[in-house]
Amino acid sequence: MRIAIIGAGAVGGSIAALLDRSGHDVEVTARGEHLAAIREQGLQLTGAWGDHRAHVEANPTVTKAPDLAIVTTKAPDAPAALRENARWLHGIPVLVVQNGLDALSNAHSVVHDSDVVGGLAVYAASYVSPGSVAVTTAGPIYLGNAESSLAVEYVAGVLGAAMPVTVIHNFTGAQWTKLIVNQINALPAITGLSAQQAIAQPKLRRILTESMREAVGVALAQGVRFAALQGLSHRALRLFHLLPTGVAQLLPLIMKWRMGHTPNPGSTLQSVRRGQKTEIDYLNGAVVNAGKANSVSTPINAALVAMVHEVERTGVFLSTDDVVARALAR
Repeated sequence: MRIAIIGAGAVGGSIAALLDRSGHDVEVTARGEHLAAIREQGLQLTGAWGDHRAHVEANPTVTKAPDLAIVTTKAPDAPAALRENARWLHGIPVLVVQNGLDALSNAHSVVHDSDVVGGLAVYAASYVSPGSVAVTTAGPIYLGNAESSLAVEYVAGVLGAAMPVTVIHNFTGAQWTKLIVNQINALPAITGLSAQQAIAQPKLRRILTESMREAVGVALAQGVRFAALQGLSHRALRLFHLLPTGVAQLLPLIMKWRMGHTPNPGSTLQSVRRGQKTEIDYLNGAVVNAGKANSVSTPINAALVAMVHEVERTGVFLSTDDVVARALAR
């Protein structure tokens, strides 16, 4: 099968390598040094799912009609990437694997006549260097929310032969649960620490706990029913929202334990280190926007968004004490 991967970063690159290993004809889109490295030496995958060098076709945009397209750009880049490759996306299944809440609506606005399937990657992957990606923590891709259940099953069948896949019916609930998990991304981007290091610091763990509680409160006010994902459930998150902060901090500690010992920088810090625009507006920023729409205050999330944007502009990480002072300022 011919499969196009639009955005061969950490997630897209790992999916491309796994599909190549399963025998599919894969074309990826990439830019700059990453594109040159893939063309010269292939796409190297290492980590939790083994090592594989994928000799895939690589171009700035898709050049041939695929049977399936998988969009794995960062959320801010998705609308432009969809438009650039739109001529090849009409009438075929399109899987959009992205964080945030707007991935499906963005895709539908460009490819009206395609079955769009939503995807959430709950494994951890890192861009190591041009032409090289690594899976640091294994996990499935969750699929759902297409107008046709046949499209979801079709995509699940293709991906399921290459990597773990779970079909989920409450995809909106899954997006919100993943958004709660993705609250961990902001602090590493602000401080330069790994996710595990940030959680290990009591002061930063308190900030993370409060940002997660804000996000849960917004979702509940909006009437969201959280889907079970990564050990979280609707009941567990409702309880987390009600618990005192000191007790609620157990949840981030459990998340840290599940990450294992391999340092997890988080996707937002990876973007900062590469000088790219982060997707913070689609993570903590999505919580802030939904909070405004539902009359729920989200000061911690708003402060984290502002600090990530500051680090984007200046390239200077903030100290723990500075982060705490700004996050708790009222």
